[in-house]
Amino acid sequence: MALDGKTAIVTGGAGGIGYAIAERFLRHGVKVVIGDIDGEKGKTAIADLQKLGDARFIKADISKRLDIHNLLAETIDAFGDVDILVNNAGVVHKANFLELREEEFTRVLDINLKGTFLAGQAVARFMVEKVEKGGAPGAIINMSSINAVLAIPDQLAYTVSKGGVSQLTRVMALALAPYGIRVNAIGPGSIMTDMLASVNADAAARNRVLSRTPLGRVGEPDEIASIATFLADDDSSYITGQTIYADGGRLPLNYTVDVKSDLG
Repeated sequence: MALDGKTAIVTGGAGGIGYAIAERFLRHGVKVVIGDIDGEKGKTAIADLQKLGDARFIKADISKRLDIHNLLAETIDAFGDVDILVNNAGVVHKANFLELREEEFTRVLDINLKGTFLAGQAVARFMVEKVEKGGAPGAIINMSSINAVLAIPDQLAYTVSKGGVSQLTRVMALALAPYGIRVNAIGPGSIMTDMLASVNADAAARNRVLSRTPLGRVGEPDEIASIATFLADDDSSYITGQTIYADGGRLPLNYTVDVKSDLG
Protein backbone atom coordinates (compact mmCIF):
# COMPACT_ATOMS: atom_id res chain seq x y z
CA MET A 1 0.00 0.00 0.00
CA ALA A 2 1.13 3.53 -0.79
CA LEU A 3 -0.29 5.19 2.32
CA ASP A 4 2.95 5.74 4.23
CA GLY A 5 3.51 9.43 4.97
CA LYS A 6 0.02 10.57 4.02
CA THR A 7 -2.24 12.59 6.32
CA ALA A 8 -5.82 11.68 7.21
CA ILE A 9 -8.65 13.31 9.10
CA VAL A 10 -11.09 10.88 10.71
CA THR A 11 -14.21 12.42 12.23
CA GLY A 12 -15.86 10.57 15.07
CA GLY A 13 -12.50 8.92 15.63
CA ALA A 14 -12.59 8.61 19.40
CA GLY A 15 -14.31 5.23 19.38
CA GLY A 16 -15.94 2.44 17.42
CA ILE A 17 -15.44 2.32 13.67
CA GLY A 18 -13.67 5.70 13.56
CA TYR A 19 -11.10 4.57 16.10
CA ALA A 20 -10.52 1.32 14.22
CA ILE A 21 -9.94 3.27 11.00
CA ALA A 22 -7.50 5.64 12.70
CA GLU A 23 -5.65 2.69 14.22
CA ARG A 24 -5.32 0.87 10.90
CA PHE A 25 -4.20 4.03 9.11
CA LEU A 26 -1.47 4.56 11.70
CA ARG A 27 -0.24 0.99 11.23
CA HIS A 28 0.18 1.84 7.54
CA GLY A 29 2.26 4.93 8.30
CA VAL A 30 -0.49 7.52 7.92
CA LYS A 31 -0.45 10.62 10.09
CA VAL A 32 -3.89 10.88 11.64
CA VAL A 33 -6.01 13.64 13.13
CA ILE A 34 -9.15 12.47 14.86
CA GLY A 35 -11.97 14.94 15.35
CA ASP A 36 -14.64 14.16 17.91
CA ILE A 37 -17.16 16.08 19.98
CA ASP A 38 -16.33 14.03 23.09
CA GLY A 39 -13.23 15.66 24.55
CA GLU A 40 -12.58 13.14 27.32
CA LYS A 41 -13.05 10.16 25.06
CA GLY A 42 -10.84 11.83 22.47
CA LYS A 43 -8.00 12.34 24.95
CA THR A 44 -8.17 8.71 26.01
CA ALA A 45 -8.22 7.50 22.41
CA ILE A 46 -5.32 9.66 21.29
CA ALA A 47 -3.14 8.47 24.17
CA ASP A 48 -3.44 4.94 22.79
CA LEU A 49 -3.23 5.90 19.12
CA GLN A 50 -0.03 7.88 19.62
CA LYS A 51 1.69 4.64 20.59
CA LEU A 52 1.25 3.54 16.98
CA GLY A 53 2.32 6.69 15.16
CA ASP A 54 1.83 10.40 14.66
CA ALA A 55 -1.70 11.20 15.79
CA ARG A 56 -3.51 14.28 17.09
CA PHE A 57 -6.93 14.92 18.60
CA ILE A 58 -9.01 18.02 17.91
CA LYS A 59 -12.36 18.52 19.59
CA ALA A 60 -14.92 19.32 16.92
CA ASP A 61 -18.65 19.36 16.34
CA ILE A 62 -18.91 18.57 12.63
CA SER A 63 -22.34 20.15 12.35
CA LYS A 64 -20.69 23.54 12.93
CA ARG A 65 -18.82 25.19 10.04
CA LEU A 66 -16.34 26.95 12.34
CA ASP A 67 -15.39 23.66 14.00
CA ILE A 68 -14.78 22.13 10.57
CA HIS A 69 -12.64 25.14 9.61
CA ASN A 70 -10.59 24.75 12.77
CA LEU A 71 -10.24 20.99 12.32
CA LEU A 72 -8.86 21.47 8.82
CA ALA A 73 -6.66 24.42 9.73
CA GLU A 74 -5.11 22.67 12.72
CA THR A 75 -4.45 19.57 10.65
CA ILE A 76 -2.65 21.62 8.02
CA ASP A 77 -0.71 23.48 10.71
CA ALA A 78 0.37 20.18 12.24
CA PHE A 79 1.14 18.15 9.13
CA GLY A 80 1.04 20.55 6.19
CA ASP A 81 -1.38 18.49 4.14
CA VAL A 82 -4.59 16.44 3.99
CA ASP A 83 -4.68 13.43 1.67
CA ILE A 84 -7.59 11.49 3.15
CA LEU A 85 -10.86 12.45 4.81
CA VAL A 86 -13.06 9.88 6.53
CA ASN A 87 -16.48 11.34 7.35
CA ASN A 88 -17.36 8.86 10.09
CA ALA A 89 -19.03 10.93 12.82
CA GLY A 90 -22.71 10.15 13.26
CA VAL A 91 -25.55 9.69 15.72
CA VAL A 92 -28.76 7.70 15.95
CA HIS A 93 -32.07 8.59 17.54
CA LYS A 94 -34.85 6.10 18.14
CA ALA A 95 -38.42 7.40 18.04
CA ASN A 96 -41.77 6.41 16.63
CA PHE A 97 -42.48 8.27 13.39
CA LEU A 98 -45.62 9.89 14.81
CA GLU A 99 -43.75 11.04 17.92
CA LEU A 100 -40.44 12.18 16.39
CA ARG A 101 -39.82 15.84 17.27
CA GLU A 102 -38.55 18.32 14.75
CA GLU A 103 -35.47 19.18 16.81
CA GLU A 104 -34.54 15.50 17.06
CA PHE A 105 -34.86 15.04 13.31
CA THR A 106 -32.82 18.18 12.68
CA ARG A 107 -30.04 17.16 15.08
CA VAL A 108 -29.48 13.80 13.38
CA LEU A 109 -29.45 15.32 9.89
CA ASP A 110 -27.19 18.19 11.03
CA ILE A 111 -24.54 15.73 12.20
CA ASN A 112 -24.91 12.80 9.82
CA LEU A 113 -25.66 14.61 6.58
CA LYS A 114 -24.87 18.31 6.90
CA GLY A 115 -21.69 17.54 8.83
CA THR A 116 -20.55 15.16 6.09
CA PHE A 117 -21.26 17.86 3.51
CA LEU A 118 -19.45 20.59 5.46
CA ALA A 119 -16.35 18.51 6.13
CA GLY A 120 -16.35 17.09 2.62
CA GLN A 121 -16.65 20.49 1.00
CA ALA A 122 -13.96 22.10 3.16
CA VAL A 123 -11.42 19.32 2.59
CA ALA A 124 -12.33 19.05 -1.10
CA ARG A 125 -11.61 22.75 -1.60
CA PHE A 126 -8.18 22.23 -0.07
CA MET A 127 -7.56 19.15 -2.22
CA VAL A 128 -8.64 20.91 -5.43
CA GLU A 129 -6.30 23.83 -4.72
CA LYS A 130 -3.48 21.33 -4.13
CA VAL A 131 -4.20 19.55 -7.42
CA GLU A 132 -4.25 22.87 -9.30
CA LYS A 133 -0.78 23.53 -7.91
CA GLY A 134 0.48 20.18 -9.17
CA GLY A 135 -0.14 18.09 -6.07
CA ALA A 136 -1.57 14.59 -5.88
CA PRO A 137 -5.35 14.18 -5.60
CA GLY A 138 -6.77 12.78 -2.40
CA ALA A 139 -9.58 10.47 -1.35
CA ILE A 140 -12.76 11.12 0.63
CA ILE A 141 -14.64 8.31 2.36
CA ASN A 142 -18.13 8.84 3.75
CA MET A 143 -19.80 6.53 6.25
CA SER A 144 -23.21 5.47 5.02
CA SER A 145 -25.16 2.40 6.21
CA ILE A 146 -27.21 -0.47 4.87
CA ASN A 147 -30.07 1.62 6.22
CA ALA A 148 -29.48 3.98 3.33
CA VAL A 149 -31.28 1.25 1.38
CA LEU A 150 -33.32 -0.56 4.01
CA ALA A 151 -35.73 1.12 6.43
CA ILE A 152 -36.39 0.95 10.17
CA PRO A 153 -39.70 2.50 11.29
CA ASP A 154 -38.34 3.95 14.54
CA GLN A 155 -35.10 5.25 12.95
CA LEU A 156 -36.52 7.74 10.47
CA ALA A 157 -33.92 10.48 10.88
CA TYR A 158 -31.01 8.05 10.77
CA THR A 159 -32.17 6.19 7.66
CA VAL A 160 -32.99 9.44 5.85
CA SER A 161 -29.57 10.87 6.75
CA LYS A 162 -27.72 7.80 5.52
CA GLY A 163 -29.70 7.73 2.30
CA GLY A 164 -28.61 11.33 1.85
CA VAL A 165 -24.98 10.40 2.51
CA SER A 166 -25.03 7.80 -0.26
CA GLN A 167 -26.45 10.31 -2.73
CA LEU A 168 -24.07 13.01 -1.51
CA THR A 169 -21.21 10.59 -2.20
CA ARG A 170 -22.31 10.16 -5.82
CA VAL A 171 -22.63 13.91 -6.40
CA MET A 172 -19.28 14.65 -4.75
CA ALA A 173 -17.61 11.96 -6.83
CA LEU A 174 -18.88 13.45 -10.08
CA ALA A 175 -18.02 17.01 -9.07
CA LEU A 176 -14.47 16.11 -8.01
CA ALA A 177 -13.64 13.56 -10.71
CA PRO A 178 -12.09 16.22 -13.02
CA TYR A 179 -9.47 16.78 -10.31
CA GLY A 180 -8.78 13.07 -9.79
CA ILE A 181 -10.23 13.21 -6.27
CA ARG A 182 -12.12 10.03 -5.48
CA VAL A 183 -15.19 9.92 -3.23
CA ASN A 184 -16.68 6.66 -1.99
CA ALA A 185 -18.77 5.46 0.92
CA ILE A 186 -18.97 2.44 3.19
CA GLY A 187 -22.34 1.01 4.24
CA PRO A 188 -21.85 -1.15 7.34
CA GLY A 189 -24.41 -3.65 8.53
CA SER A 190 -24.46 -4.80 12.17
CA ILE A 191 -21.05 -3.95 13.62
CA MET A 192 -19.85 -4.54 17.18
CA THR A 193 -19.76 -0.95 18.44
CA ASP A 194 -21.28 0.86 21.42
CA MET A 195 -24.40 1.48 19.30
CA LEU A 196 -24.96 -2.28 19.10
CA ALA A 197 -23.95 -3.14 22.66
CA SER A 198 -27.49 -3.19 24.06
CA VAL A 199 -28.67 -5.40 21.21
CA ASN A 200 -25.78 -7.79 21.61
CA ALA A 201 -26.46 -8.09 25.35
CA ASP A 202 -30.05 -9.20 24.72
CA ALA A 203 -30.23 -12.79 23.43
CA ALA A 204 -33.53 -12.28 21.62
CA ALA A 205 -32.39 -9.04 20.00
CA ARG A 206 -29.08 -10.61 19.01
CA ASN A 207 -30.88 -13.54 17.40
CA ARG A 208 -33.05 -11.13 15.42
CA VAL A 209 -29.90 -9.50 14.07
CA LEU A 210 -28.33 -12.85 13.21
CA SER A 211 -31.52 -14.13 11.58
CA ARG A 212 -31.10 -11.50 8.87
CA THR A 213 -27.32 -11.96 8.53
CA PRO A 214 -26.36 -14.88 6.26
CA LEU A 215 -22.76 -14.99 7.52
CA GLY A 216 -24.18 -15.67 10.98
CA ARG A 217 -22.19 -13.17 13.02
CA VAL A 218 -21.87 -9.50 13.89
CA GLY A 219 -19.08 -7.64 12.10
CA GLU A 220 -16.05 -6.08 13.77
CA PRO A 221 -14.97 -2.42 13.45
CA ASP A 222 -11.64 -3.47 11.98
CA GLU A 223 -13.46 -5.13 9.09
CA ILE A 224 -14.85 -1.71 8.17
CA ALA A 225 -11.43 -0.16 8.74
CA SER A 226 -9.93 -2.52 6.17
CA ILE A 227 -12.37 -1.21 3.55
CA ALA A 228 -11.53 2.38 4.43
CA THR A 229 -7.83 1.58 4.03
CA PHE A 230 -8.49 0.08 0.60
CA LEU A 231 -10.56 3.06 -0.53
CA ALA A 232 -7.89 5.49 0.68
CA ASP A 233 -5.11 3.67 -1.16
CA ASP A 234 -4.14 3.69 -4.82
CA ASP A 235 -5.27 0.06 -5.02
CA SER A 236 -8.77 1.51 -5.50
CA SER A 237 -7.65 4.17 -7.98
CA TYR A 238 -10.46 3.45 -10.47
CA ILE A 239 -13.27 3.37 -7.93
CA THR A 240 -15.33 6.49 -7.24
CA GLY A 241 -18.96 7.28 -6.50
CA GLN A 242 -19.56 3.85 -4.99
CA THR A 243 -20.92 2.61 -1.67
CA ILE A 244 -19.41 -0.66 -0.50
CA TYR A 245 -21.84 -2.52 1.75
CA ALA A 246 -20.23 -4.67 4.43
CA ASP A 247 -23.27 -6.34 5.93
CA GLY A 248 -22.63 -10.09 6.17
CA GLY A 249 -24.94 -10.67 3.20
CA ARG A 250 -27.97 -8.87 4.59
CA LEU A 251 -28.92 -6.71 1.62
CA PRO A 252 -29.52 -9.56 -0.86
CA LEU A 253 -31.59 -11.49 1.72
CA ASN A 254 -35.38 -11.70 1.36
CA TYR A 255 -35.95 -14.29 4.07
CA THR A 256 -34.60 -15.09 7.53
CA VAL A 257 -31.90 -17.63 8.26
CA ASP A 258 -31.65 -20.15 11.09
CA VAL A 259 -29.73 -19.04 14.15
CA LYS A 260 -27.64 -21.55 16.07
CA SER A 261 -28.94 -21.89 19.60
CA ASP A 262 -25.51 -21.46 21.19
CA LEU A 263 -25.24 -17.93 19.80
CA GLY A 264 -27.90 -16.67 22.20
